Amino acid sequence: MDSRISARTLSTRLGGWRTSEPAYEALADGVRLLCLDNRIPAHTALPAERELAAALGVSRTTVAAAYRSLRDTGHIRSIRGSGSVTEPLGRGGVARTSVSDEDAIDLQQASPAAWPGLAGVFSEAAMAAPAILARPGYDVVGNETLRAAIAARYVAAGLPTDASEIMITNGAQSALHLLASTLISRGDRVLIESPTYPHAAEAFRGAGARLVSVPVTVRDGWDLDRASQAFGRVLPTLAYLMPDFQNPTGRSMSAAERHEIATAAERAGTTVIVDETTAELSIDRRGEFPMFGEGVADPASIVRVGSFGKTAWGGLRVGWIRARPELIRRVVAARFAIELGTPEWEQLVARMLLPHLPQIIAQRAAVLRAGRDAAVLALERLLPAWGVPAVDGGVALWVDLDAPLSSALAMAARSEGVLLSAGPRFSVDGGYERNIRIPFTGTVPDLTRAVGGIARAWQKVRSGAAPLLEDRVDALV
Repeated sequence: MDSRISARTLSTRLGGWRTSEPAYEALADGVRLLCLDNRIPAHTALPAERELAAALGVSRTTVAAAYRSLRDTGHIRSIRGSGSVTEPLGRGGVARTSVSDEDAIDLQQASPAAWPGLAGVFSEAAMAAPAILARPGYDVVGNETLRAAIAARYVAAGLPTDASEIMITNGAQSALHLLASTLISRGDRVLIESPTYPHAAEAFRGAGARLVSVPVTVRDGWDLDRASQAFGRVLPTLAYLMPDFQNPTGRSMSAAERHEIATAAERAGTTVIVDETTAELSIDRRGEFPMFGEGVADPASIVRVGSFGKTAWGGLRVGWIRARPELIRRVVAARFAIELGTPEWEQLVARMLLPHLPQIIAQRAAVLRAGRDAAVLALERLLPAWGVPAVDGGVALWVDLDAPLSSALAMAARSEGVLLSAGPRFSVDGGYERNIRIPFTGTVPDLTRAVGGIARAWQKVRSGAAPLLEDRVDALV
């Protein structure tokens, strides 16, 4: 057993779990979804039946039946003296009724398939591989040629950068973990968007941070009043932002939003981590969008993270950090306790990919445009009551449902062969049961078929849902 979750915390994470009958199975499904999303990690002790029943306002019999259902499906096991503990699960083993991973359309991931020319680059790299085989095979700072080439791209974008300001990492997620372990002490405040990229929140929480959220919506963008107040009141150590094609909303900061948030962060003495992994995924965005932090007095307070994952291929685990040299040295020193470096083979492939980036980005725009348009058309045709946003880039649609049943939908969709992440997966403080993220990185046939499955699942959820709070209120008016 690695950890324990309290009844109060589990109750909060379950949110509006009672969306179907019988109640015990709805509760069991709520826990299954939390396991699927890793919001309850494996080897976590669940609350005692009596404690959870009190926190949820249900009978102990309901909780006992839910735990029995979870044991029957292999999601928990009982340990004498420790109660019920969650089990490690494969992706296909979470729902009571599911399809095999080979048959499912996975909309939990938001990465397109590899750029078609990547196989040729791999072949070219294999011919040059003998030059790196005599070396250790990994590099803690990164290949100097690759770092210089990435620095040159920043220079071309108007941001003077030297190779000493670039560090190569095992993808953007590794970069976030390294920065979190270097810059955060337990109890430090980190300002973060909500909804947000969930693995970023996990990295900061894992380092002991206390998260302070700033809302961002598809329609209104970033809540500038809330951001200004948070910077001024909390004085966060770090802020994590995705200014371009934010995941999951797809929204990009306006020039005014960039200036106001960067200025507030500078006044507070906050280091801002700018996640640029989606920045080049424009489909049809028009207008000028300055680089975040342009014009701040202390550009060293802006740390940038990028990767090849969303452009070339998610399987090419090469990312980078752009920061002042002294911070790069600190991150390098901290890296040995976490990992030994980035493989030279993948760096070699990345170096050979760089000249192809213009055509890679153009191909990505075409693929994402086709996927976005197909998903929007299918959603508007099959689920006209949903609010489908207009996005001009990025990887996903942050859809408004017409009832707070996102978690129930994610579970029901599995029986239709569609794997979804529920809205609360992207939350910092809870909520988003009225939202679902639908990536459009797949093929047009898969996306069309997936929306059909989602529509069928939604019909089942709505027809079998327990009375919702607003339904009961409406009935009394």
